[in-house]
Amino acid sequence: MKVIVTGSNGFVAGSIIAQAPDDWEIHGIARTEQIGNENNVTYHQLDLLDFEKLEAILEEIKPDAVIHTAAMANIDFCEANKEAAEKTNAGVTDTLARLCAKIGAKLVFCSTDTVFDGKKGNYSENDYPGAVNFYAETKIKAEQIVLLASNKNVVARLSLVMGLSVKGKGNSFLADMLEKLQKGEEMKFPENEIRTPVDVISLGSALIELAGNDFAGIIHLAGNTGINRYKMAQEIARELNFSEAVIIPVNSNAMPGRAPRPDNATMDNTLAKKILKTPMKSLSEGLALTLNFKTEI
Repeated sequence: MKVIVTGSNGFVAGSIIAQAPDDWEIHGIARTEQIGNENNVTYHQLDLLDFEKLEAILEEIKPDAVIHTAAMANIDFCEANKEAAEKTNAGVTDTLARLCAKIGAKLVFCSTDTVFDGKKGNYSENDYPGAVNFYAETKIKAEQIVLLASNKNVVARLSLVMGLSVKGKGNSFLADMLEKLQKGEEMKFPENEIRTPVDVISLGSALIELAGNDFAGIIHLAGNTGINRYKMAQEIARELNFSEAVIIPVNSNAMPGRAPRPDNATMDNTLAKKILKTPMKSLSEGLALTLNFKTEI
């Protein structure tokens, strides 16, 4: 297998690259200088908005699959910078989808649980998305592009990703949380946002499977625990033997200057459990897995 991973210096991509089979040829694409020097990985420094260079790389490598993790994911930044968010999240995905279709590669696109409006929760793959912010709008548009481009493509909707970054710091709320817990600093977590957090190690393994198997369509990659983010932070603090007193509840949709968030974006992971060998885990199990994995490497 020859596989390209976009956003290769990122949080999710790091887990993919660390767990990819040794006999796979992995190519990582990132805008910034490479982190890591794995034997079976070739890194390419490239801005994905440079479509000519992106096309040249895909034509040269001719991958069997592309796992597209790169995105502009800061919800508030996307709300304030809509043109840039549209170009990055929808425009780049459109280019990748067309190039993958041209060379016969499978595209595994990383979407988000926040494509849902959060009014009912426990969303299945058959539920229609409904955006409450512009970031979600760009992801919904990108999903449609991916599914229309080829009948072999995958839209993997990721729940809130929890864990420690395999390389670099990445966009890990757990790493930030650990630092503050060790210092005894107060932290605010939204009580109104209910999610099904998935650990980054299980997620990386699942995305590798999706790149290498025959599944096509939409799949929800979510953990087994539905919990609001405030209670989640409390549970993590307890598991790590820190005081819960520094965890402060807030309502993210009552905070000025922030884009709206869906309240209940929990996702049903029945399909993932059915078709993947990678088990989906509870919050406690996922936390233990990511902490132990970090120690092992």
